Amino acid sequence: MGLPHHLVTVQGRRPARRALLRGALATAASTITSPVRAHNSAGIVKPPQAPPPVALTLDNDRQSTLDQELRGHVTALQLMFTSCQATCPIQGAIFGQGIKELGNQVSDAQWLSVSIDPEHDDSRALRQWLARFGGPPRWHAGRPAPEQLDGLIDFLKARNAGADRHTAQVFFFNRRGELAMRSVDFPPAAEIARVLKELAAQ
Repeated sequence: MGLPHHLVTVQGRRPARRALLRGALATAASTITSPVRAHNSAGIVKPPQAPPPVALTLDNDRQSTLDQELRGHVTALQLMFTSCQATCPIQGAIFGQGIKELGNQVSDAQWLSVSIDPEHDDSRALRQWLARFGGPPRWHAGRPAPEQLDGLIDFLKARNAGADRHTAQVFFFNRRGELAMRSVDFPPAAEIARVLKELAAQ
Protein backbone atom coordinates (compact mmCIF):
# COMPACT_ATOMS: atom_id res chain seq x y z
CA MET A 1 0.00 0.00 0.00
CA GLY A 2 1.19 3.54 -0.72
CA LEU A 3 1.00 6.61 1.47
CA PRO A 4 -2.44 8.10 2.11
CA HIS A 5 -3.05 11.10 -0.13
CA HIS A 6 -3.10 13.60 2.71
CA LEU A 7 0.34 12.42 3.87
CA VAL A 8 1.85 12.55 0.40
CA THR A 9 0.81 16.17 -0.09
CA VAL A 10 1.85 17.51 3.31
CA GLN A 11 4.78 19.93 3.07
CA GLY A 12 7.62 20.43 5.55
CA ARG A 13 8.63 18.31 8.55
CA ARG A 14 11.10 16.51 6.32
CA PRO A 15 12.53 14.00 8.87
CA ALA A 16 9.07 12.65 9.66
CA ARG A 17 8.17 12.69 5.98
CA ARG A 18 11.28 10.71 5.07
CA ALA A 19 10.38 8.11 7.71
CA LEU A 20 6.91 7.76 6.24
CA LEU A 21 8.37 7.38 2.75
CA ARG A 22 10.79 4.69 3.92
CA GLY A 23 7.82 2.79 5.33
CA ALA A 24 5.89 3.16 2.09
CA LEU A 25 8.84 1.93 0.02
CA ALA A 26 9.28 -1.04 2.34
CA THR A 27 5.62 -1.92 1.88
CA ALA A 28 5.95 -1.61 -1.88
CA ALA A 29 9.00 -3.85 -1.83
CA SER A 30 7.10 -6.51 0.08
CA THR A 31 4.30 -6.51 -2.49
CA ILE A 32 6.60 -6.89 -5.51
CA THR A 33 6.79 -10.68 -5.62
CA SER A 34 7.67 -13.37 -8.11
CA PRO A 35 7.36 -17.15 -7.97
CA VAL A 36 10.31 -17.50 -10.35
CA ARG A 37 13.43 -16.38 -8.53
CA ALA A 38 12.56 -15.49 -4.95
CA HIS A 39 16.25 -15.76 -4.01
CA ASN A 40 17.12 -12.47 -5.73
CA SER A 41 18.57 -9.68 -3.65
CA ALA A 42 15.52 -7.43 -3.38
CA GLY A 43 14.31 -4.56 -1.24
CA ILE A 44 15.39 -1.10 -0.18
CA VAL A 45 19.11 -0.32 -0.48
CA LYS A 46 20.39 1.31 2.73
CA PRO A 47 22.11 3.64 2.28
CA PRO A 48 21.43 4.31 -1.40
CA GLN A 49 24.48 3.54 -3.53
CA ALA A 50 26.05 5.41 -6.44
CA PRO A 51 26.64 3.18 -9.49
CA PRO A 52 30.09 2.46 -10.92
CA PRO A 53 31.26 4.62 -13.84
CA VAL A 54 29.70 3.16 -16.96
CA ALA A 55 29.86 4.65 -20.47
CA LEU A 56 26.58 4.35 -22.39
CA THR A 57 25.66 4.65 -26.04
CA LEU A 58 21.94 5.39 -26.18
CA ASP A 59 19.33 4.32 -28.71
CA ASN A 60 19.52 7.77 -30.32
CA ASP A 61 23.32 7.32 -30.78
CA ARG A 62 24.11 9.85 -28.06
CA GLN A 63 27.22 9.14 -26.00
CA SER A 64 26.69 9.48 -22.26
CA THR A 65 27.40 7.85 -18.93
CA LEU A 66 25.04 6.04 -16.60
CA ASP A 67 25.43 8.58 -13.80
CA GLN A 68 24.67 11.45 -16.21
CA GLU A 69 21.50 9.73 -17.34
CA LEU A 70 20.36 9.01 -13.79
CA ARG A 71 20.95 12.34 -12.06
CA GLY A 72 17.94 14.61 -11.84
CA HIS A 73 15.41 11.84 -12.48
CA VAL A 74 13.71 9.06 -10.63
CA THR A 75 14.51 6.02 -12.73
CA ALA A 76 13.34 2.47 -13.26
CA LEU A 77 16.15 0.46 -14.88
CA GLN A 78 16.10 -3.05 -16.31
CA LEU A 79 18.70 -5.27 -17.96
CA MET A 80 17.83 -6.89 -21.29
CA PHE A 81 19.12 -7.78 -24.76
CA THR A 82 17.29 -7.44 -28.04
CA SER A 83 17.69 -11.02 -29.30
CA CYS A 84 16.21 -12.46 -26.10
CA GLN A 85 13.09 -14.51 -26.77
CA ALA A 86 12.24 -15.50 -23.21
CA THR A 87 12.27 -13.01 -20.35
CA CYS A 88 13.07 -9.75 -22.17
CA PRO A 89 9.83 -9.42 -24.12
CA ILE A 90 7.97 -9.82 -20.83
CA GLN A 91 10.19 -7.16 -19.27
CA GLY A 92 9.52 -4.83 -22.20
CA ALA A 93 5.78 -5.33 -21.92
CA ILE A 94 5.90 -4.60 -18.19
CA PHE A 95 7.79 -1.35 -18.76
CA GLY A 96 5.38 -0.35 -21.51
CA GLN A 97 2.42 -0.93 -19.23
CA GLY A 98 4.16 0.81 -16.32
CA ILE A 99 4.64 3.95 -18.39
CA LYS A 100 0.90 3.97 -19.09
CA GLU A 101 0.15 3.40 -15.40
CA LEU A 102 2.33 6.32 -14.33
CA GLY A 103 1.22 8.68 -17.08
CA ASN A 104 2.21 12.28 -16.35
CA GLN A 105 2.08 11.95 -12.57
CA VAL A 106 5.88 12.31 -12.18
CA SER A 107 7.36 14.81 -14.61
CA ASP A 108 10.98 13.66 -14.18
CA ALA A 109 10.39 9.91 -14.12
CA GLN A 110 12.30 7.90 -16.70
CA TRP A 111 12.62 4.30 -17.79
CA LEU A 112 15.96 2.89 -18.90
CA SER A 113 16.72 -0.48 -20.50
CA VAL A 114 20.41 -1.44 -20.49
CA SER A 115 21.63 -4.17 -22.82
CA ILE A 116 23.79 -7.00 -21.52
CA ASP A 117 24.83 -7.75 -25.12
CA PRO A 118 26.59 -4.49 -26.04
CA GLU A 119 28.64 -6.04 -28.83
CA HIS A 120 25.49 -6.92 -30.82
CA ASP A 121 22.86 -4.44 -29.63
CA ASP A 122 23.66 -1.37 -31.67
CA SER A 123 21.52 1.76 -31.53
CA ARG A 124 19.29 0.59 -34.38
CA ALA A 125 18.55 -2.70 -32.62
CA LEU A 126 17.77 -0.84 -29.41
CA ARG A 127 15.40 1.52 -31.23
CA GLN A 128 13.59 -1.39 -32.82
CA TRP A 129 13.27 -3.15 -29.49
CA LEU A 130 11.84 -0.06 -27.80
CA ALA A 131 9.38 0.46 -30.65
CA ARG A 132 7.84 -2.94 -29.92
CA PHE A 133 6.69 -1.79 -26.49
CA GLY A 134 6.29 2.00 -26.58
CA GLY A 135 9.71 3.60 -26.40
CA PRO A 136 10.60 7.32 -26.11
CA PRO A 137 10.24 10.01 -24.99
CA ARG A 138 10.43 8.78 -21.38
CA TRP A 139 11.87 5.37 -22.12
CA HIS A 140 15.34 4.93 -23.57
CA ALA A 141 17.77 2.08 -23.99
CA GLY A 142 21.53 1.99 -23.97
CA ARG A 143 24.48 -0.32 -24.35
CA PRO A 144 27.37 -0.06 -21.90
CA ALA A 145 31.03 -0.27 -22.75
CA PRO A 146 31.62 -4.05 -22.92
CA GLU A 147 34.47 -3.97 -20.41
CA GLN A 148 32.23 -2.22 -17.87
CA LEU A 149 29.25 -4.57 -18.12
CA ASP A 150 30.31 -7.09 -15.47
CA GLY A 151 30.92 -4.34 -12.93
CA LEU A 152 27.43 -2.99 -13.49
CA ILE A 153 25.79 -6.42 -13.18
CA ASP A 154 27.69 -7.09 -9.97
CA PHE A 155 26.74 -3.68 -8.55
CA LEU A 156 23.08 -4.35 -9.26
CA LYS A 157 23.39 -7.92 -7.89
CA ALA A 158 21.63 -8.98 -11.06
CA ARG A 159 23.66 -12.00 -12.09
CA ASN A 160 21.66 -15.10 -12.93
CA ALA A 161 23.37 -18.49 -12.98
CA GLY A 162 21.55 -19.70 -16.09
CA ALA A 163 22.28 -19.19 -19.78
CA ASP A 164 20.28 -15.95 -19.63
CA ARG A 165 22.67 -14.35 -17.20
CA HIS A 166 20.63 -11.35 -16.12
CA THR A 167 17.68 -11.25 -13.76
CA ALA A 168 14.29 -9.78 -14.65
CA GLN A 169 14.41 -7.33 -11.76
CA VAL A 170 13.77 -3.59 -11.86
CA PHE A 171 16.29 -1.28 -10.19
CA PHE A 172 15.09 2.05 -8.83
CA PHE A 173 17.31 5.13 -8.63
CA ASN A 174 16.64 8.38 -6.78
CA ARG A 175 17.20 11.87 -8.18
CA ARG A 176 20.81 11.83 -6.95
CA GLY A 177 21.42 8.90 -9.29
CA GLU A 178 21.75 6.40 -6.42
CA LEU A 179 20.37 2.88 -6.33
CA ALA A 180 17.52 3.02 -3.81
CA MET A 181 15.67 -0.27 -4.29
CA ARG A 182 15.75 -3.61 -6.10
CA SER A 183 12.58 -5.47 -7.03
CA VAL A 184 12.36 -9.20 -7.53
CA ASP A 185 11.76 -10.62 -11.00
CA PHE A 186 8.85 -9.38 -13.10
CA PRO A 187 7.34 -6.80 -10.73
CA PRO A 188 3.81 -5.69 -11.66
CA ALA A 189 3.66 -2.53 -13.74
CA ALA A 190 1.46 -0.79 -11.17
CA GLU A 191 4.05 -1.41 -8.45
CA ILE A 192 6.85 0.05 -10.56
CA ALA A 193 4.77 3.18 -11.08
CA ARG A 194 3.98 3.38 -7.39
CA VAL A 195 7.63 3.11 -6.31
CA LEU A 196 8.60 5.85 -8.76
CA LYS A 197 5.92 8.08 -7.25
CA GLU A 198 7.21 7.39 -3.74
CA LEU A 199 10.79 8.19 -4.76
CA ALA A 200 9.63 11.39 -6.44
CA ALA A 201 7.96 12.48 -3.21
CA GLN A 202 11.24 12.40 -1.28
